Amino acid sequence: MKPEHLALLRVPGRPTVDPTGEYAVAAVARPELDEDAYRSRLWRFPLSGAPAWPLTAGESDSQPVLSPDGRLLAFLRRVDGRAQLAVLDTRGGEPRVLTAHRLGVEGRPVWSPDSTRLAYVARVPEEGRFSTRDGVGPEAEPARRITRFTYRSDGVGFTIGRPTHVHVLDVPRTARPVDGAPEPVRPLRLTDGEPAVIDPVWTPDGAALLALRARADRLGADLVRLALPEPGQPDGRPDGRPDGDVSDDEEAARDGVLVPVRPVVVELPGTLVADAVAFGRDAPDVLHLLVSDLGPDALGFVGTNSALARGRLDGGTLTDVRVLTDPLLDDLAGGTGDGTFQVLPGGADAPVLLRRVRRGRTELVLARLTTAEGAGGGEAVLDVVHPGSITGATALADGRLVASATLVDSPGELLLLEPATLDASAPDGETHLTDLGAALREIAPVRVPVVVPATSADGEPVHGWLTTPDPAVHGEGPYPTLLLIHGGPYAAYEDTFFDEVQVYTGAGYAVVYGNPRGSAGYGAAHGRAIVEGFGTVDADDVLALLDAAFARHAELDATRVGVLGGSYGGYMTAWLTTRPDARERFRAAIVERGFLDPVSFEGSSDIGWFFGLRYLGEDADRVAAQSPMARIGDVVTPTLVIHSEQDWRCPVEQGQRWFVGLKRRGVEAELLLFPGEGHELSRSGRPTHRRQRFEAILDWWSRYLA
Repeated sequence: MKPEHLALLRVPGRPTVDPTGEYAVAAVARPELDEDAYRSRLWRFPLSGAPAWPLTAGESDSQPVLSPDGRLLAFLRRVDGRAQLAVLDTRGGEPRVLTAHRLGVEGRPVWSPDSTRLAYVARVPEEGRFSTRDGVGPEAEPARRITRFTYRSDGVGFTIGRPTHVHVLDVPRTARPVDGAPEPVRPLRLTDGEPAVIDPVWTPDGAALLALRARADRLGADLVRLALPEPGQPDGRPDGRPDGDVSDDEEAARDGVLVPVRPVVVELPGTLVADAVAFGRDAPDVLHLLVSDLGPDALGFVGTNSALARGRLDGGTLTDVRVLTDPLLDDLAGGTGDGTFQVLPGGADAPVLLRRVRRGRTELVLARLTTAEGAGGGEAVLDVVHPGSITGATALADGRLVASATLVDSPGELLLLEPATLDASAPDGETHLTDLGAALREIAPVRVPVVVPATSADGEPVHGWLTTPDPAVHGEGPYPTLLLIHGGPYAAYEDTFFDEVQVYTGAGYAVVYGNPRGSAGYGAAHGRAIVEGFGTVDADDVLALLDAAFARHAELDATRVGVLGGSYGGYMTAWLTTRPDARERFRAAIVERGFLDPVSFEGSSDIGWFFGLRYLGEDADRVAAQSPMARIGDVVTPTLVIHSEQDWRCPVEQGQRWFVGLKRRGVEAELLLFPGEGHELSRSGRPTHRRQRFEAILDWWSRYLA
């Protein structure tokens, strides 16, 4: 794979399924290098295996959701640069865009059980900010008075003055030939104020919504119940003040009619907080939740996994809450948007479809209740339906599943799964509905990773992989080798398609990568092993993995080695170059969007008010002992620093100071700075920037590892 082959990537989103079981709908996204944009359209995939066909032709259509009666398809369509809510009659016709929110709609819309209403989330701007007034740009806005830690977020910018709020609208009926022009749709906004509200879920009777409301200066969210007004068009004031000659209907369509309801906080026992919720169809009073225990100060996020829980909901009162899985062992990933969290038929004891992050895969699992005490540390057994890596899934009434997955040889495919015939080790009940990776494989055959068994200095096993170049193109070796380190740190590499690995092996480099202590998917204790110990056992683990690869694979060249990583991986890369053995180990390094100075990070990062304090501690001497910046004088390794100007997670000052510090000390260093990008440049930045980044990385390695 070469940098320009980014244009061949095709990635499906979470599928939605027709209630009759005839077809699925999913968005398929692609980068367009010529247009420097991402394009996405919706496709209909017959479950019979017949050819798919496009349903929409917008420049960016995403997040499709079929109504429970199968009559309408709701989705997001980009209009004038903003995502808006649209619907399409599944029998045919043109989509109708229903909203005109000034800052657009966010996330996946949610149908009411009777298919007549849609709930969704949209940001509501403070008047006079965020281009809500003509001629008033960001530089002319009033000063911001900030009184709390949680006022900005990477990828968004300032969040004060534009919180997300829950909206509901009545979906207009399908037009008839005798009808005139369609009447404007008037969305209702149910929440108000500064706390953001996200992830609405309908109660089974359609009379209320459950949602998550942010808590200032604490992690997690409150679970709140929002009782809905009666259907119709209630009186209310348009959200925002009149502007010129804008009519009430136009104002309501633009920003919604504010009919705030009193949120009722649904209390959870102890220090649990809700991460996501879901109802089943045949047990309306049973609420399933993904919950986390963040501790008494609501900041205990390190190594904290979501667990499946269940309780009975009566209005806004939740009782009989039982945690069903063990968060010390299982890292469950649900999600009301991308992902899956679905209660299947089965009454109060219905199985639940979820994803689990486990040992370098995101598995699709069914949580089944058991009467055996202590099963799996909780009261549910997790059966693996598919070994992964699953990005989203939806169950049909007959038990079949449609899933989107990243495979070893493809960035994304849609799969039809039949659990009754599935074997987790060899899923013979699996039918591929797509072959989206074919074009890429034809031009650039995918290189498959192999496991590298490794043991760290203290005897702890290290899980990782090696991917090598194609010997038909690059010979039998020895190959220059890259040690690639992931971010997080509570994240994980997987042994599936990864564009970084494919581009580097395509250029002739072997890549060693894995999941040291601190990574997700190996239990809470593994994730917490580096608390107040950054740069200790985690550094031992990645070096043990590298040494094991050299010991087992003669085709690797141990004299031509580079190290690179982003975010926490940028931290670890910089840290390794401060070690006394760096001169012998590494010819060059690439530090990308790194967490490099925990002291300045505290004030400059959107997560600085808690991240470093909980991971590295607050004792100044102990923090300095874990800080690359405190040891920058020991670095001799030529280093390329890559950063984005709008990165608010690991702010640009971190990279700038690392670059300047190296240059002042006579170390060969360059700074590659991307305008307009945030922390997610390598994954979702502008397509041309992603290509330029790859080209710069390959150029750096060609200069030092040739």
